Amino acid sequence: MSWITRDGRLILAARGLRTFAYGFLSVLLGVYLEQAGFAPWQVGAVLTATLAGSAVLTVLFSLYADRIGRRRLLRVSALLMGASGLAFALTNHYPLLILASLTGTIGATSGEVGPFLSLEQAILPQTAPVTRRNALFGLYNMIGAFAGAGGALAAGAPALLERFAGFSEPASLRAMFYLYAALAGLTLGLFALLSPQVELARTAGLPVASGLGRSRRTIFRLSALFGLDSLAGGFVVQSLIAFWFHLRWGAGPELLGPIFLGVGLLQGISFLVAARVADRIGLINTMVFTHLPSNILLMAIPLAPSLTWAVVLTLARHALSQMDVPTRQSYVVAVVDPEERTAAAGVTNVVRNVAQAVTPVLSGYAMQIVSLGLPFFIGGGLKIVYDLSLYAMFRRIRPPDETSVR
Repeated sequence: MSWITRDGRLILAARGLRTFAYGFLSVLLGVYLEQAGFAPWQVGAVLTATLAGSAVLTVLFSLYADRIGRRRLLRVSALLMGASGLAFALTNHYPLLILASLTGTIGATSGEVGPFLSLEQAILPQTAPVTRRNALFGLYNMIGAFAGAGGALAAGAPALLERFAGFSEPASLRAMFYLYAALAGLTLGLFALLSPQVELARTAGLPVASGLGRSRRTIFRLSALFGLDSLAGGFVVQSLIAFWFHLRWGAGPELLGPIFLGVGLLQGISFLVAARVADRIGLINTMVFTHLPSNILLMAIPLAPSLTWAVVLTLARHALSQMDVPTRQSYVVAVVDPEERTAAAGVTNVVRNVAQAVTPVLSGYAMQIVSLGLPFFIGGGLKIVYDLSLYAMFRRIRPPDETSVR
């Protein structure tokens, strides 16, 4: 990794710490809330609150990051992550949990929450040569996936605490929220080491230039499509999939942890594969042609006749479903000018967060009132519409360094 600067390596390390925390919390959150006496719609409301809070913070931080400083706002994000983890550890009073969720930094999914992603997405192209951009985003997401997988495996820790340390079940789950807060503190320490080189370059005597310019129309169109994809994804965020396994098959943390370990490992491998495939066939082609089959598999999960088949279909789906993530991130920063990157990342990510925030509460309601499997069908169907629309609208719009791809 000699081609990545010190700042780039710090960003990658922070990504790993955070997503390890997200990994175990995304598995345990629904179980913890259900055991605290909350109904499925209330579990969905907590997830909606954290996604909504994430959207608000992403808007604010994207607007002001290049004026206030990217490093400063990354540190604020880490502080909020730690505070929200402590809140869940210290109380199960529902209004306070909703308030803590509105910080936008509770791990509702093993992927990225909060404004971290937009800021890091703008910084990363400054930490490696342009010819390594796809590889860097693949590595960034691979580290996140492997760390999230390790976190998912750590979701089995409460069972060990109960068996060997004499913890009660509520106490063992609360301990994981304390660990979450501690990892947020370590993330804060890494961000404190970032150099001024991660900030937007300033022209002598002129104010910082940021925001969307020539790429405004492209980013707005992409945002609308990404919003549709995220709206669909909100029906099947990892916390809800884990919750579905718990309700449908009686799976507890000791089984859910290994399942989502496998999910994370497959996703991590797929991120590196996606970068290589994108270098050959292009970013848009990679995004679409890997995403379509994953959505068919998603719709098949609730039709599985046994727990074994449900696990197999889930693993097969996740081996393909996230290959559009590094390619999407690389595409967004590649089709805009450097001074537009923070805004472009912010706009596309906030639209995704807002759209995703709408659906978990609907998904929880659908599970409780209509059918446990309904969210899988709605989510998969909408994602297929997204794939076809993205290919139709953007297959001819390529980054400058992708002109040789046919």
